Amino acid sequence: MKGKENNDIVIDSSLWQEQILENEEAIALSRKDKTIQHVEVFCYASQDLHEYVEEAGALKKNHACVTPVNSSKAADSACLPTEDESLSTESCEVPAEQTPSSDPESTLEVNDAEATEEKENHSDDKTSEEKTNENVPTAEDTAEQPKKNRITYSQIVKEGRRFNIDLVSKLLYSRGMLIDLLIKSNVSRYAEFKNITRILAFREGRVEQVPCSRADVFNSKQLTMVEKRMLMKFLTFCMEYEEHPDEYKAYEDITFSEYLKTQKLTPNLQYFVLHSIAMTSETTSSTIDGLKATKNFLHCLGRYGNTPFLFPLYGQGELPQCFCRCKAIIDQFGQRIISKHFLVEDSYFSENTCSRVQYRQISRAVLITDRSVLKSDSDQQISILIVPAEEPGSFSVRVIELCSSTMTCMKGTYLVHLTCTSSKTAREDLEAVVEKLFTPYTETGIENEEVEKPRILWALYFNMRDSSDINRNCYNVPSNVYVCSGPDGGLGNDNAVKQAETIFQSICPNEDFCPPPPNPEDIVLDGDSSQLESSESSTILEANSETPTESTTLGNPEETSE
Repeated sequence: MKGKENNDIVIDSSLWQEQILENEEAIALSRKDKTIQHVEVFCYASQDLHEYVEEAGALKKNHACVTPVNSSKAADSACLPTEDESLSTESCEVPAEQTPSSDPESTLEVNDAEATEEKENHSDDKTSEEKTNENVPTAEDTAEQPKKNRITYSQIVKEGRRFNIDLVSKLLYSRGMLIDLLIKSNVSRYAEFKNITRILAFREGRVEQVPCSRADVFNSKQLTMVEKRMLMKFLTFCMEYEEHPDEYKAYEDITFSEYLKTQKLTPNLQYFVLHSIAMTSETTSSTIDGLKATKNFLHCLGRYGNTPFLFPLYGQGELPQCFCRCKAIIDQFGQRIISKHFLVEDSYFSENTCSRVQYRQISRAVLITDRSVLKSDSDQQISILIVPAEEPGSFSVRVIELCSSTMTCMKGTYLVHLTCTSSKTAREDLEAVVEKLFTPYTETGIENEEVEKPRILWALYFNMRDSSDINRNCYNVPSNVYVCSGPDGGLGNDNAVKQAETIFQSICPNEDFCPPPPNPEDIVLDGDSSQLESSESSTILEANSETPTESTTLGNPEETSE
C-alpha cells in the first residue's frame, strides 16, 4: 500500500502510549500491506522512443516495464518484485465530462452497449484537439495500415485515465443482495450499470457463446433440436427442483457433474450447464450446490437483460463511493478520539493479532488486449467465460472481458480479468489459460491479420489474500472491535452484504439496515407552512393520477428490459 513503512508493527511512541487508560488495551496496527504478493508485470506493446508521455501522474519511461519483442527471457525477468513487496496503486481521476450521472430522479440505470458507445464517442471527440485529428483518416494512414493499428505503450500511458482497473473482479447478479440493497437504499441513483452481453464457454480449444434464455436456446445453431428440448426440460426442472425432491434426493451424495450424467443430457449440454450456467466446480460441488446455482442463474435472467449479470460503469470501485455520501469531522491536533465501536479491515492488523488466522489466496491476472476473445458484429461486448481446471489440484479460471463502453479501458482495447483460487503463484496458476486464449503483441503480428487470438498489450499477475469466512474469534481483539474481511474470490457480492448487515445489527440492533432516504418532497422545515401545503397538494395529485409511478422505478424492471 502506498506510503506504508517497511516495519510491521507501529513504532513505540510515548505520545500515543500516554493516551492509553488503565482499563484499555492497545492494538498495534500493521504498517506493511501483506495482502498482495508475487506481483509480475509485462508490457508487450512497443515503445515509440520519439513520443513524449505527458499524462499527469503516469509512469516515467525509465520505470516502464517494456519487454523486447520475441524475448521470452526478458519477459521472465521484467519487473518481478520480491514476495514482500506490495502493489502500489495510483488514484485514477475521471475527467468532468465522464463523471457518472447523479440525477436524483434516476434509479438503477442500465445502459445498452450502443447507447453508451455513442456517449463515449461523443466524449472522446470533445476531449482534445489530438483526439479530433486522430479520428480523421489521412492519406498517410491509408498507405500505412499496420502503423494505424499499432498500439504503443506511450499511447496506453497517454490514455491512462481511461483505465479503471479493479483489484477484485466481480459482477452483480440482477436479483442479488447487493442490487436489492442498492434499490432499497436509493443508492442506485449514484451509479450506472451495463448488462453483461454474453456468457461464453471454452471447449475443444474454441470460444463459443452459450445460449441461456429461452429465445437464445431456440435460436442457437450450436444445438440440435433434440438438445434444445433436453436443455429446456432440464432448466425448467431446475427452476422448481425443490418441489420435486424425488428427482434429486437419491443423488445428494454425488457431485453435480456426476448428477448431470444421469439426466439424459448430451456431453455438450452437460458442459454448458456445469461451467457456463451453474459455474460450479467439477470435482467439489454437490448436486444441491449445482441445482441452487443453476436456479439462481435462471432466476436472475431477464430482469435487466438476456444475462443474469450487471457491471457498474467505471468499475467495482464506484460502489463503495456510492455508499459513502456522508461527511465526517476528524480532529487533527492529536486529541483523543473516543468511540464505542471500532471497525477495521483485516489487513490493518499486525501478525500478532492474526496469529491464529488461516488465510486463503486468490490468483489474479489483468490484461489489456487489442480485441475480444470472440468476434461479433459489435465491438462493445461484455463477456464472462469459465475455463475448467485440467489438472488435479488446480481450479477453474473465471475470465471477465470488459469493453471500452464500461469506462474501464481506452477505445480500441479490452480489459480482461482472470481469477481463480490459488494453488501456486498467480502467474503459474493463470499463464496456461492466458496462452490458450491470447497471444503476446508483436510487430509482425500486426501485419498478419489472420492471427485468431487477441493480442496482449500489457499483463499484470498477483496473488491476493482472501480473508472472508474467517471467524471473528480467530482475532485477538476486544469485543467492541469489529473485523471486516478483505475481498473474496466469489463472482457475486452477497458475502460482503451479509457481513455488513451482521456488523451493523451488532452495533445498532434496533435500526433498519441501509434505509431509503426520505423523499425531498416530504421534508418539511419548521414553520414552512407553504411547503406543507405544496406537499399535501402534490400528494393528492399523485393519488388521483392514472399513471402508476411504479412504472418509472426499479420496482418493475421487467417492463423496461430488452
